[in-house]
Amino acid sequence: MVPIFRTLLGLLLGGLGARLAALLSRLHAAPGSAGRRVGRRSFVRNAALGATGIVLAEIGAGFLWFFWPNKTGAFGSEIEVAASDVPPLNSEPYRSVEGQFFLIHNDDGVLALYTKCPHLGCAVPWAGPADAPNAFQCPCHGSQYNYVGERTGGPAPRPMDLFAVRVGDNGSVFVQTDPDGIQRSAYSAEQAAPYPA
Repeated sequence: MVPIFRTLLGLLLGGLGARLAALLSRLHAAPGSAGRRVGRRSFVRNAALGATGIVLAEIGAGFLWFFWPNKTGAFGSEIEVAASDVPPLNSEPYRSVEGQFFLIHNDDGVLALYTKCPHLGCAVPWAGPADAPNAFQCPCHGSQYNYVGERTGGPAPRPMDLFAVRVGDNGSVFVQTDPDGIQRSAYSAEQAAPYPA
């Protein structure tokens, strides 16, 4: 499919390029020489300039397409976690792959821990159990965190980052995954959103 598209695009652009070169050659002709043919030098110059312009335009378009930011998935917006997915008290956390967070439920309420390690940005998996000092362990560099994301070992400079959380009327939890709203401070009970039993 792609080679056919590329061939058709080349034919279309080639035809347009030839017409553009012919138009440019007429503009370069001196007044009063309307019937004169284009010389070889002018043709080669215009063809080289046209080819260079087309290549530069393709490189520019490819550069813009490659570096244009793509927002994929739901990360960066508010994500709803259904009440049925909220984990029981002090049990294995719920992991949202699209939102890149772990939802934990402790005595203070619910928290959303960003899965990105504050050390070098590796994904931190759940290692369990909840009462262990190394409930979360970074497999890359060995940083360890307890159930609420406090650093218990390793090279990480701070605790795991927290997302803002609010609890809906029906028991569902809404996590704001905007990276600008990340809380980078040590855990305190006020950071947890109270959750009804």
